[in-house]
Amino acid sequence: MQTEYDYIIVGAGSAGCVLANRLTESGEHSVLLLETGGSDKSIFIQMPTALSIPMNTDKYAWQFHTQPEPYLNNRVMHCPRGKVLGGSSSINGMVYVRGHAKDFDEWEQEGAEGWNYASCLPYFKKAETWAFGGDDYRGDNGPLATNNGNNMQNPLYQAFVDAGVDAGYLHTADYNGRQQEGFGPMHMTVKNGVRWSTANAYLRPAMQRKNLTVITGALVHKVLLEEKKATGVAFEVKGKVQQVSANKEVILSAGSVGSPHLLQLSGIGDQAVLAKAGIKTQHHLPGVGQNLQDHLEFYFQFKCKQPITLNGKLGLISKGLIGARWLLFKDGLGATNHFESCGFIRSDKGVEWPDLQYHFLPAAMRYDGRSAFDGHGFQVHIGHNKPKSRGWIKVQSADPKQPPQIQFNYLQAKEDIEGFRACVRLTREIINQPALDDYRGEEIQPGEQVHTDEQIDAFVRESVESAYHPSCSCKMGTDAMAVIDPNTKVHEIEGLRVVDSSVFPTIPNGNLNAPTIMVAERAADLILGKAPLAASDAEVHLEANWQAQQRSHEAKRSV
Repeated sequence: MQTEYDYIIVGAGSAGCVLANRLTESGEHSVLLLETGGSDKSIFIQMPTALSIPMNTDKYAWQFHTQPEPYLNNRVMHCPRGKVLGGSSSINGMVYVRGHAKDFDEWEQEGAEGWNYASCLPYFKKAETWAFGGDDYRGDNGPLATNNGNNMQNPLYQAFVDAGVDAGYLHTADYNGRQQEGFGPMHMTVKNGVRWSTANAYLRPAMQRKNLTVITGALVHKVLLEEKKATGVAFEVKGKVQQVSANKEVILSAGSVGSPHLLQLSGIGDQAVLAKAGIKTQHHLPGVGQNLQDHLEFYFQFKCKQPITLNGKLGLISKGLIGARWLLFKDGLGATNHFESCGFIRSDKGVEWPDLQYHFLPAAMRYDGRSAFDGHGFQVHIGHNKPKSRGWIKVQSADPKQPPQIQFNYLQAKEDIEGFRACVRLTREIINQPALDDYRGEEIQPGEQVHTDEQIDAFVRESVESAYHPSCSCKMGTDAMAVIDPNTKVHEIEGLRVVDSSVFPTIPNGNLNAPTIMVAERAADLILGKAPLAASDAEVHLEANWQAQQRSHEAKRSV
């Protein structure tokens, strides 16, 4: 290892792997990539169907937990984050959702100039190779492979899409293209049956370059500062603490928990928070760790009248056969995340773009893979994706091995409570449409007895889970609570940037891996001083009558 590099990247996750690739492409710059975790070469990471295992394994994920959440009956919520090459892209559900175009226009309105949809779309395309070819919206020559997995072979996938149309909503052939709103096939980051994390897509090719050094098992203690300039980092490997210098910049890509925590450990943050943790303030920046957002979701579960669900594949013999087929051929049920159809709808009239998201699963089971009941069933994951509630991350000790305190304040805002009431009522109507008559059995969860506002609220408080999308804790913008400017530079600190999902001003309507990769692609050009890619003029679908109606047409069956 050298004692100095042009760029030091902290965190080999969804953003860090992208940066490591793009900053070393020319061969002109030396780059050091530091990652606390280790190798991602595990069948449980690489086989898509095993997705629940790495997230719940200490070796591959930081097992963070929140403070008791005051609006969720003081429940302590699980907040795992990737601790392995590829970061959370190596432990996530591989769902590829960019978000709605208006989400990025909202970023610009929040002060992130230059991050509107027209400016971001070219970077989504740059990152991607879409299985069905490129067009105005989709890429055909990027590192990240995206497709529909097993192409909805189970008939329940299409029945769910048809039920959404029966209920009065639009059909969308590509929710990542012109029209997010509606029901259609879901996309995933899988290539030739293998999880296509940023480690596989971006880092492995870059590791062949002499100007990239990757060190695993490295816990970064802090950013080194001289006055208001970042000069390097201090990190620990196998109990030995060492320092390394950055000739140009230090870039934090440690995620929405790790990046604000590392800034605070370095003395950058709210002075009162730092003082309480016994850390000397180097730069008072009150927004560090604030503005924290996440998606919540719950499962709507039904018994299935036909024996066609994954509940029939949960025995040891069936799992063994699925695994053996995947090992030999990289196909079959082992080669998909099983979320192959989906929906994006608006919770009410007057909502301009979709704020509810559905993932459909042809099984009724817990996220850890255990069966919900004996027999066949299916479920749909539903969440209100544009929350108003805001939380925080606070360093609690100068010891970098002590985790920060995390509180999301889930369901603090009345708008979020109302959004989940809509989730229950609208989903029940969708599932009870004619398209699912041949499959739909008894409602398992929430249960038909849950129907008043009070009953729904009680069920939601007790049953919602994190969708594992923490974000927005190092907000991009120019206001007093912004942490970085629109060029991804930490305000008033020279040579220091943050590039990961923590910089989102607001959380998009969708999963976070795709927009995190996009942010890193665009940030790489900013870091290298390149002219940004030309803005797109591709049009975006918005329901013309969104102010007056919640869906496009009458439902076939009302509930």
